[in-house]
Amino acid sequence: MISEFLTGIRFLGRGFGYWKRMPGLMALGLVPGLIALVVLAAALIPLWLSLGTITGWITPFADSWDAGWAIALRFAIGAVITIGSLVLASVVFTALALLIGDPFYQHIWRAVENDVGGDVPEGDGGLRVAFGESIRLVLLGILVALLALILGFIPVVGAAVAAVVSVLLTGRLLARELTGRALNARDLPSFQRSQLFATRRSRLLGFGVATQLCFMIPLGAVFIMPTAVAGATLLARELLAQAPEAGAPRA
Repeated sequence: MISEFLTGIRFLGRGFGYWKRMPGLMALGLVPGLIALVVLAAALIPLWLSLGTITGWITPFADSWDAGWAIALRFAIGAVITIGSLVLASVVFTALALLIGDPFYQHIWRAVENDVGGDVPEGDGGLRVAFGESIRLVLLGILVALLALILGFIPVVGAAVAAVVSVLLTGRLLARELTGRALNARDLPSFQRSQLFATRRSRLLGFGVATQLCFMIPLGAVFIMPTAVAGATLLARELLAQAPEAGAPRA
């Protein structure tokens, strides 16, 4: 399990190799990430600047407490809200960047496919499929963010538990979404896709968690997105190679 998890992380590392092999193409992949970041920043920055007001509104009962306890409670709630907003922002960023950057990431995905060689599908899954999957990703991200908020209210360890659980769940969502382009292009049904992922859960999780942790670094989401697209293509190709019957197109 641990070796599979580490193997998943290495796929993200392999994605970095394409900055050396295709620097111009990878640099173009930064554009949609920058646009998505600006949109999210317009929502997140006002939220974070208002945390003091929000936590005070949530906890009016603490006004009569000792100042130290009131500050500690409001700080903890602020931390939980921040974690939840980051969880949601990471999946919204991915969905938005993939949707905005579909033409850019199509070029990256196909360049990696051609570099690997073998059977490279002509299709790409279509913009409508990408839009539908982006909506699904956002909805699932909202559920994960709500779970993080609930876990955050566990006494003492809530913020830490919320952070760990949200990174694991969000990482899994990101891995499934990022590998989707190679699988959509092969017209892989959802049940076969689930079977494919079930054979390498730890590997998929390792890739997703590594990507999610990179996303949490300031500006990391922008710079890591082309790398993640390349790495996810390599990961999807290996999963398909290990289960050729799953990768066969439908009749």
